[in-house]
Amino acid sequence: MQKAWNMIKEAIRNIDPVLFGCATLLSIISIVTIWGAVDNFGMSKLRMQVAIFIVGIFVTFFIAFIDYRVIVDKLWLYMLIGSVLLLIITLLWGSSGENRETANRSWLQIPGTGFMIQPSEFIKFTFVCTFAKHLFTVQDHINKPLTVLLLAGHAGLIVGCILLSGDLGVAIIYLAIIAVMLFCAGLHPAYFGGAVLIVILLSPYLWEHLSDYQQQRIIVGFNPEMDPLGYGMQPLMSRQAVAAGGLLGEGVLGGYYYEILPASHTDFIYATVCEKFGFLGGALVIIIFMVMVVRVFMIARTASRSDYGGLICVGIGGMLVAQILLNVGMCFAMLPVIGITLPLLSCGGSSMLATFMMLGLLHNVYAHSDAVRSEERRETFDLDISLYDT
Repeated sequence: MQKAWNMIKEAIRNIDPVLFGCATLLSIISIVTIWGAVDNFGMSKLRMQVAIFIVGIFVTFFIAFIDYRVIVDKLWLYMLIGSVLLLIITLLWGSSGENRETANRSWLQIPGTGFMIQPSEFIKFTFVCTFAKHLFTVQDHINKPLTVLLLAGHAGLIVGCILLSGDLGVAIIYLAIIAVMLFCAGLHPAYFGGAVLIVILLSPYLWEHLSDYQQQRIIVGFNPEMDPLGYGMQPLMSRQAVAAGGLLGEGVLGGYYYEILPASHTDFIYATVCEKFGFLGGALVIIIFMVMVVRVFMIARTASRSDYGGLICVGIGGMLVAQILLNVGMCFAMLPVIGITLPLLSCGGSSMLATFMMLGLLHNVYAHSDAVRSEERRETFDLDISLYDT
């Protein structure tokens, strides 16, 4: 019993209070919002969100307790192979989940159950770990062409499978993770310029291979008034929901637009929050996210320079920034609707649990950072001095 208690205390010491506080606040806002709309969303959505929040807390503490270097150093190759195999399985036997309008194969049903998961959400965890390990291994010669090709192959395996599944939105998030990690690892800007040039040259070919649904979503996404009764209806309705909230909102049980807004509990949860809690509620959510993102990059700066912890942090930080900007941009009808969830707020088991897993990884890096180790050494030194004086 004493050993178990010591393990719990060590896991608690590994938790960064700022990150934990931000994640808890966002989760509570999500649960309260869904509770206020339970007549529209359904009690099952509320139960799932509460259950995933509780499970997510335990998962966070568990991952924070285990040294990430022990896991990644031993299992990085298996993590990479497993991720690719899981994505291939999803390509072969996956479905579009609840959104049957698309042809995406992003969801996979767990055999023998009625539950569905989105593997690409959980693979963010393994990808950040394996790509950080790869970058750290080649950091001394990262700008050599062969090294860049190998890194491109590593990233291309994952992103390529996701693009083949038709999930453009998630693929963009992975590209953001890759770009931030490569930049922070010291890749020369010329490579980024070359990548942009290649995308521009290939854009006509890439555009032709997008489905009509995806093309219309992108075109109308930047100007939803072009098709207000079709593809532009969802973002315009979302913007109306945001505006209807005013300064203080319609109240936790109030609101109207979220009831007729498709995906108001998932991709457009921010519009629901704004309608119910107004400008102040929406601003509070953005402020919490800003504190969280700043804290993530602060942990990256203090991470141990002897391993790849800092690269893991910047990868997760890039993911958070990309998802927040794209999702909020969708809700304000400023960016195309590409199926991006808002971390910890959107109703969805895969997205929320995967985010808690990555937060656990951040806590783990924090616990092994140079700053925390220096503080522990100082406390030990002070204790030794006091014992000597005694």
